[in-house]
Amino acid sequence: MQKFRPYVRQFFQRADIFLLVICTVCAIFGILMVDRAVTGMSAGGWDMSAPSKYIAVQTFSMFLGIGAFVLFTVIDADILGSQWKILCAINVLLLVALVIFGQDDGTGNKSWIRFAGIGIQPSEVIKVLYIIVAARQMTYLKEHDDINGFIPIVEMVGHFVIVFGMIVVVSSDLGSATIIMFIFLTMFFVLGVRLYWFALGGAAVAAAVPLLWNYFLKDYQKKRLIAPYDPSIDPDGWGITWQTTQSKLTLASGRLTGVDETHRATVFTGKHTDFIFSCVGENLGMIGCIVVMILLLIIIVHIVRIGLKSGRMFDMLICIGVAAAMAFQTFINIGMCIGITPVIGITLPFFSYGGSSMVTMYGAMGLVSGVKYKLKPEHFSLIY
Repeated sequence: MQKFRPYVRQFFQRADIFLLVICTVCAIFGILMVDRAVTGMSAGGWDMSAPSKYIAVQTFSMFLGIGAFVLFTVIDADILGSQWKILCAINVLLLVALVIFGQDDGTGNKSWIRFAGIGIQPSEVIKVLYIIVAARQMTYLKEHDDINGFIPIVEMVGHFVIVFGMIVVVSSDLGSATIIMFIFLTMFFVLGVRLYWFALGGAAVAAAVPLLWNYFLKDYQKKRLIAPYDPSIDPDGWGITWQTTQSKLTLASGRLTGVDETHRATVFTGKHTDFIFSCVGENLGMIGCIVVMILLLIIIVHIVRIGLKSGRMFDMLICIGVAAAMAFQTFINIGMCIGITPVIGITLPFFSYGGSSMVTMYGAMGLVSGVKYKLKPEHFSLIY
C-alpha cells in the first residue's frame, strides 16, 4: 500500500475533488428520491415488488461511476482523442448491437441492450465518445485549416449528421439524438464558427423537417412533440399527456415543503426515472426543487469555468460539450415534468434512476476533472 500513497496524494491534489463531491451529493440525493418514488409506486399497486433492488442498482452504479470518474481523470483526454478511429468504431458497434439485441421496454424506442437482467443504454456511451471525437476533430481543423471554410464545415456537420441519423434510424431515440444535436451546436458556436453558417444550417433543417416528419417519425413521436403546445392532442389528459398531467399534479401537491407518504397525490410509471423531479417536488416541495436546480447549475457553471481556464481549445471543447449535455438534459427533463417540453425520455443527470446514465455522467465529469488534472502545457496546441 505504501507505493500507492504518492499516486493517491497526487490524485487528491490535482483532480477536481469539488466536482466529484457535488456530483456525489446529487447522486445520493437522487438515490433517496428514487427510494421514495419506487416505494410509493409499490404501495400504489404497481409492479415494484422489490424496491430495494432499485436502490441497490443505483447505489452500485454510483460507486461504479466514481470509479469511471477516477479513470477518466487520470487518462489524458489527448490520448483518447488521438484514438478517434477506435472510438468511432465503438460507437458503430454499439449501434449495430442495438439492431441485433435492442429492446424497447415498452417505450417505443429500441434503445436498450439487456443480458442476464443487466440493461445498458448505448446512447449514453455514444454521447460521451462523441464529445471526445468531435472536440478532437474541431481542434484539429481549427489548427490546420480555415474553420469557416466550406470543407471543414462539411466535415464537422457530416460527422454530426452521421451520428444523429444512426441514432434516429436504429433506435428511434429522439431524446438522445437531440442531446447530440445540442452538444454539436454548442461546441460549434464556441469553436468560433461564423453565424451565417448557423443561418444556412437553420434553413437546411427547416427544409428537412417535412422529410423527417413524414418518413422517419412515428405517430406517437409526433404527438409527443406537439402535445405540450396543442391541448387538442389529448384534451382529457388520459392519453399521450397522461404522465405529464400526473407529474404536474404531483409537483403541485408538494407546495412549499412537500407532503408525507400518507398524502401522495399520484402514483404513475416513470416517477423514478424521467419524472424524478416531480417526486422531489412531492416530497420536498418547491424548496427541494430549487435545491436540485441550484446543485445542477453549480455543476454546469463549474464545468464551463474549468473549460475557460484550461487555455487549450481541445480541453475547452471537452468541457463545453459536457456542460451542454448537462444543461440540455436538465432543461428538457424539468420541462417535461412541468409540461413545457415534449416527453422524449431524457433523464435528469445524477437524479433519475438508471445505471447507464449514472456511470456515463460520472465518466463525463472525469473528462472535465482530467482537464484540471493534467499538467499545464507550455503552448496552446495539440501534439499528435
